[in-house]
Parts: sequence; structure tokens; C-alpha cells
Amino acid sequence: MAHLHVNGVVKRFGHQTVVDGLDFAVKRGELVSLLGPSGCGKTTLLRMIAGLVHADEGSITLAGRELAAIPAHRRNVSVVFQNYALFPHLSVRENVAFGPRARGMVLADATKRVDEVLALVRMQAFSDGPVTQLSGGQQQRVAVARALVVQPDLLLLDEPFSALDRKLRETMQIELKALLKAHGMTAIFVTHDQDEALTVSDRIAVMNAGRIEQFTDPGTLYAKPSTVFALDFVGLSTLLAGHVTHVEQGRITAATASGALRANASFRVGSSVLLGIRPERIRLGPGGIGDNTIQAEVTDVVPLGARIHLYAKAADGDRLLCELPGTADMTGTQAGDSVALHWDISDTLIYPTFV
Repeated sequence: MAHLHVNGVVKRFGHQTVVDGLDFAVKRGELVSLLGPSGCGKTTLLRMIAGLVHADEGSITLAGRELAAIPAHRRNVSVVFQNYALFPHLSVRENVAFGPRARGMVLADATKRVDEVLALVRMQAFSDGPVTQLSGGQQQRVAVARALVVQPDLLLLDEPFSALDRKLRETMQIELKALLKAHGMTAIFVTHDQDEALTVSDRIAVMNAGRIEQFTDPGTLYAKPSTVFALDFVGLSTLLAGHVTHVEQGRITAATASGALRANASFRVGSSVLLGIRPERIRLGPGGIGDNTIQAEVTDVVPLGARIHLYAKAADGDRLLCELPGTADMTGTQAGDSVALHWDISDTLIYPTFV
């Protein structure tokens, strides 16, 4: 059974529908990310689960309880906000102890629990100091400790890493995931950062215009995005427009401005389609019988340490991105050079174009 079940939830602000009949379920102990651009409804959904905003339609059930009639402070849901929302006039220990004391926990029990969670987030040495003197990463640890100390049924995190620099953000993502997994915590992250979602999540719900485009594990989402939006939002890709000219035994041929390309799919002849390719699947040189090949003109070569991005354009102006290992010898390759690019037919993603 689902630990959290969101069923047909709708939220409107005036005439604008921000969350549109949304359904999804989260298992106990699962880490789920709501991923999408600003305005897609992910933060509104999180606030409805927390009880800070009421749904106009639908239901939200947590640990077998329908939440509609339960106020926010009785839902046993903890929230880590984007700005951490720590109390600046309280010490680290006092910030973490606020929840247990507000719930009337016996002082000795509260003290023991606070010590335990401060040890979990490695903040014991700072327990009596002011939170205003902590670094961003340390403040985040305090915010997480304050959320965990009340042993919530669900932890909600709203862009929890956005205030950190890139290196610290990546470190904290791994640390927090390990911490939550070690304690069987159920958590939902709200983020617009695809790398963050891929790093911390068991499953990712890609949201667009108040709806979920795809809800699956990170590997499947990247390798087999079910919609063009999911393909374009998660990771880099090349997109080529065409129409189907031939169908045979589960394989189609599509005419594009860059030439005939093949994909493993079932479409009717004449269908308008978009073909997508991940950049790391594209290779330099002419392909074999099981490949698609495009002749293109190099527009830029960008070394990125462990990888090299080669940007190119086809005769009609279609843009292509090829990702090569950093060890590839690109000596002499420069803008204006003509190159052949190829990839396996099986790596060609294909989607219908609705016109």
C-alpha cells in the first residue's frame, strides 16, 4: 500500500489551475522528487501535503489518514524550507528542540532525542552556538535535524540545496540521501535541478503545467523519457523533426531535413514525429548498417574536463550535440569542419508531433 496517496488533487488560484487533477503515490521509505520548471505546481503540491494550502478537489492520504480535516500542526509532516527558516535568536540546540517542546515532550526525552539527531547530522560540536554563525551547509544540517527530531511520517524538502555552492550542494545531496535511507525516512524533494533529482531520488515525478508527465526511476527517466517535455527537461538532447515514410516489423524510417533516419517504433506512414538522441550516444565517423548517420558542420568544440562537447549543425540548420570522452583526440577539429555523426538505431527516441 502507498504511504502517501494523492488522488485527483486540483488547486486553483482565481481562474488559473495550478495543480490539475494530479494522482501519484509514494511508498514508505521512498525518496521522491517533484521536478519541473517554475510555475509547474510542484511547490503548491508540497504545500497542500503539508497543510499550508487547501486542495479545491481530490484527496491526500498519509499513513492511512485522510488529511483534509487535519490541520498542519497535527499531520506529523516536517518541512525543510528553501531558506531553512531557523530561529536566529536561538542556539542550534534550541532550534532543534523547538518541535519536541511544542509537542509537550518530557524534557529528559526531548534532550535525549535532540542529542541523537545532532549526532546524526554531525552538529554536536556546534550545539550551544548561535545559528547565525554557521555556514550554509551547517544551517542546512540544523534544519534537517529540526525536521527529523519529531520523527515525522513524511519529510518535505522545498529546494533544500539551492542556497549552497555547487560543490557543497553535491556533497550534501549524497549525505542527506544516505541519512534518510539509513533511517527509513519517507521524503519528497521539490526541485528544478535535474542533476539534484537524479542524485537523491528513488523515483522522479516530472511536472509540467500542473500535471505529471512521467513518474519513474532516474535510470528509466533518462534512458526512456515518455514525452518530449521529459526528454528536453532531463538531460541534454538533440531533436530532429520528420515524417514517417516507411514501416516494417517494428521499425520506422522517417524523412528529416538531415536525411532518412530509423527508429524502433510503430507509427503510421505519414505521421509527423520528433526524433531525439542523447549526446553521449552520438559518435564521430560514418556508422554501420545498424546506425543512423548525419553529415554536419562543426560549430564549436568545448572541453569540459572529463568530457568534450562537440556542437554541429546539419545542412538545414538542425543543431546537434555530441558528447565525447575527455580523452578523445580533437586536435585540428574546429568550427567549419565537415564531420559525420552516427548513433545506434536502438538509441533513437521517437515521439508523435501533434499538429
